[in-house]
Amino acid sequence: MLKTLGSQIREFKRDSILTPLFMIFEVLMETLIPFLMASIIDDGVNAGNMNHIYLVGGCMVIVACLSLFAGIMGGKYGASASTGFARNLRQAMFEKIQTFSFANIDKYSTAGLVTRMTTDVTNMQNAYQMILRMCTRAPASLICAMAMSFFISPRLAMVYLIAVIILGCILAVIIRFATRYFNEAFPKYDDLNASVQENVSAIRVVKAYVREDHETTRFTKASAMIYRLFTKAENTVILNAPVMQLTVYSCILIISWLGARMIVGSTLTTGELTSLLTYCMNILMSLMMLSMVFVMITMSIASARRICEVLNEESTLTNPAEPVTSITDGSIRFDHVSFSYKKDSKEPVLSDINLTIRSGETIGIIGGTGSSKSSLINLISRLYDVTEGAVLVGGVDVRNYDLDTLRNQVAVVLQKNVLFSGTILENLRWGDADATEEDCIRACKLACADDFIQSFPDKYNTYIEQGGTNVSGGQKQRLCIARALLKKPRILILDDSTSAVDTATDARIRASFANEIPGTTKLIIAQRISSVMHADRILVLENGRVSGFGTHQELLADNEIYRDVYESQTGGGGDFDEKGGEL
Repeated sequence: MLKTLGSQIREFKRDSILTPLFMIFEVLMETLIPFLMASIIDDGVNAGNMNHIYLVGGCMVIVACLSLFAGIMGGKYGASASTGFARNLRQAMFEKIQTFSFANIDKYSTAGLVTRMTTDVTNMQNAYQMILRMCTRAPASLICAMAMSFFISPRLAMVYLIAVIILGCILAVIIRFATRYFNEAFPKYDDLNASVQENVSAIRVVKAYVREDHETTRFTKASAMIYRLFTKAENTVILNAPVMQLTVYSCILIISWLGARMIVGSTLTTGELTSLLTYCMNILMSLMMLSMVFVMITMSIASARRICEVLNEESTLTNPAEPVTSITDGSIRFDHVSFSYKKDSKEPVLSDINLTIRSGETIGIIGGTGSSKSSLINLISRLYDVTEGAVLVGGVDVRNYDLDTLRNQVAVVLQKNVLFSGTILENLRWGDADATEEDCIRACKLACADDFIQSFPDKYNTYIEQGGTNVSGGQKQRLCIARALLKKPRILILDDSTSAVDTATDARIRASFANEIPGTTKLIIAQRISSVMHADRILVLENGRVSGFGTHQELLADNEIYRDVYESQTGGGGDFDEKGGEL
């Protein structure tokens, strides 16, 4: 864990080294001040020597200025190092997440990843700054003050030593109990963020079903759980303050009593007693700072583990040593393919799939919910790897391709259509960053999106809100199809991507594909028979197995599942929106 986190300091190593150096210098200067004060009292005030008071007083001013300068510089470099460390952590986590396969992403919730990049990184930033500053300053101050105390009076210094040992033991017990509560609390942030994220993203559904009170109750429960855990942790940690105060005042009383007797016995001067009392405060305040550091480190350990979990996660998909960087055609072959999302699953999601699809064919894929249609097409672009067998594109196993090459030639419009905040043109150019406006317009015409875009006041410069909330479901689907077409792929996969458009528009989109991109292999997953019945061949899946594969007429004659679906959808006179929804 330390190696993983330490690698993120990088360009801030200099600041990370200078911070503790300035902190140590500040402590050394502060340690001299009580010693100089004792000299003023004993050799200046008591002796009536004004020149000595002026001389030593001037030295004290210089030492104080040097201490102030060191403190300022330590704060400056500490802030730079800690914020830079936090920046690098966020950047490294974000870049690591970009390399994750779907299998990796399935391990983490979106809310969990957001919590790691916000709350957990902030905890690490605060902890790192305290380690650089307080973790250096407190021990140095403790050691210097203790050394000066033994130099002045070993007998009285033993009081400090006993107090330090007692406080150290108490602090260890407090931290042990607090750590348990902090470890339980931070994962609960994931539940809280998940509640907020789900509520905000589905706010229209929440309001439509008048479930605001239910969502408020969910959030309240998640928030109350965090409150209870942190209250327990803070109640444990707060015991440190009264114990520390009791020890401080006890030491002051003991030192004052013993010191007064030693002054009467002429074995200690007034100035030395004043210095010892000052060093007493330094020692005990150092312990207080150390306790704060330990509490912060305790809190950050849980965060550190969660961050390292992401940084050390290795993608289940990697490029081969010598990847193939070109795809000859859009042919696809499934060679005895079986697939499971988890290696220890008893039943595979897909079982012994054997298919051969010729380049340029249009293949319809149909099947009931849970028949693994999406799982099948996810293997083509290698979003997941097969458990057994092989998927070949252009005659080459997809595991032998460079991932970027493969995915640039296999365009997938997934079930969950996502548009990003930005203009329509900016969203379309996700498919091709160098596409001209004419290219974008052409792709939109193929996807039957140009008509509604032209109706917008700003046309292709219309701003799309985050998630595409200011366009309809059908418009979003068509924009996503146009974006995929701009990639000019050898294989185009539409995963139920026309479900929100009427049948007439669906037919126009399919006709555009047939006329404009005849060389592209097209895989169309759909729930409507009308969307796939004109395909070259149709694949019927049932429970992760091939139930039928053939033309529309062949499946009507030979496949009971396909025939039942066809009759249920067409027995009443066809789809209701066959003419674009007109009555």
